[in-house]
Amino acid sequence: QVQLVESGGGLVQTGGSLRLSCAASVMSFSVYDMAWYRQVPGNERELVARITRGLSTTYADSVKGRFTISRDNGKRMVHLQMSSVKPEDTAVYYCNAAYYQATHWGQGTQVTVSS
Repeated sequence: QVQLVESGGGLVQTGGSLRLSCAASVMSFSVYDMAWYRQVPGNERELVARITRGLSTTYADSVKGRFTISRDNGKRMVHLQMSSVKPEDTAVYYCNAAYYQATHWGQGTQVTVSS
């Protein structure tokens, strides 16, 4: 059973920075592709950033150049560094772990960007 626990959400002003973290309770963390998704009420959950087990990264166009995803396999954690945040970044952010057909989600952390 994989458990993912997000932390670091909160209220931030436009243009500010925030760092989200996700701790995974799985011994084989390094084999998982890890990702951050976000969801606004009434909208579908969307991919924000992904980092594969091979350390390749993918970003949504809306966050390119502002957000950075990273992972620490030794600590079994994945981070999302958010910079130059905008009000449209306001959402619940979810951590995701995927290995072939298996996918796991955290409970989410709220990020609110004030204008």
